[in-house]
Amino acid sequence: MKMVRLTIDGRDVLAPEETTILRAAKSAGIRIPTLCFHERLKPIGTCGMCVVEVAGNPTPVASCETPVSDGMSVTTRSDRLLSMRQDRLKALLAHHPLDCPICDKAGECELQDLVYEHGVTGVESPAPTSKFAFPYTTTFLKSWPERCVSCLRCVRGCTDVQGHCALSASEGPDGPLVTYDEAKCTSCGECIQLCPTGALVEKKSGLRWRNWEIQEKIRTTCPYCGVGCQQLLHVKNGKILKVSGVEGAEPNQGRLCVKGRYGFDFIYSEERLKTPLIRENGRFREASFDEALRLVAKRFKEIIAESGPDALAGVSSSRSINEDSYQMQKLFRAVIGTNNIDNCART
Repeated sequence: MKMVRLTIDGRDVLAPEETTILRAAKSAGIRIPTLCFHERLKPIGTCGMCVVEVAGNPTPVASCETPVSDGMSVTTRSDRLLSMRQDRLKALLAHHPLDCPICDKAGECELQDLVYEHGVTGVESPAPTSKFAFPYTTTFLKSWPERCVSCLRCVRGCTDVQGHCALSASEGPDGPLVTYDEAKCTSCGECIQLCPTGALVEKKSGLRWRNWEIQEKIRTTCPYCGVGCQQLLHVKNGKILKVSGVEGAEPNQGRLCVKGRYGFDFIYSEERLKTPLIRENGRFREASFDEALRLVAKRFKEIIAESGPDALAGVSSSRSINEDSYQMQKLFRAVIGTNNIDNCART
């Protein structure tokens, strides 16, 4: 891969040819503010926040979609760029409700952070405009169209990343207009994870919390299948409030299905089994794991002695990790002596 040498804010940077200025700067530890950009999405350069000055260019360029070139000299911070970014933020706020105190995204809203960072003040009370064809809600999410900043992250994530195409964009009177197709939506929540503002928020949890109240973010593996998707559990007072995908982690790269993102209620169910049960005289009684395993082993031996090993069959749960399923089939084939082993994808 051919490498090119350029300078960014006076620092020498070596980057692969055709890498964008934004990625080259990031690799060198130089931050350029962004809003519509996301690492997993193809850049579209519409927000105007990542503009930089390139020596020889009369006007600033969008760093997210401008490739580097040998000898290029880039400036990411200047009075001119600050003024341009402030003007862009003011233009967004002119049609954005200033309802941060009641917005679910307060505390992790990228627009809010950028406004604070760039010292934007004195914006008049806005007349919000909807960037969605119509507001919509599902069991798991709710839209607030007037909070949309037309970054189209939700559309690109739904279409390009997840392939559901439940969200699409068309040209409206005030810019892109987002349309929702309920028939195609799986409620995977990818749009919520990618949305930089409170235009798309979760509504599943009956609990209310502020993002800064999250005490821990615990990385774990999704329990629903053998793929091994990586999750972040957002925890307050020992209780899971929500789940998000781990950006940049294999194998899911931040993506989750509807079960992985929202299916954690069972943890707190009063009906959840916490100890083995043994049926005696038509009723169940609680037992220790040692007692239950001894009973299972005894019954297996009796069945094999009476009817042979093919009288037994095993079903491995798809919630198990691949290594456990391997051990399960090894137990039945090598120890019990039967090939009656299957996997149930619906568990």
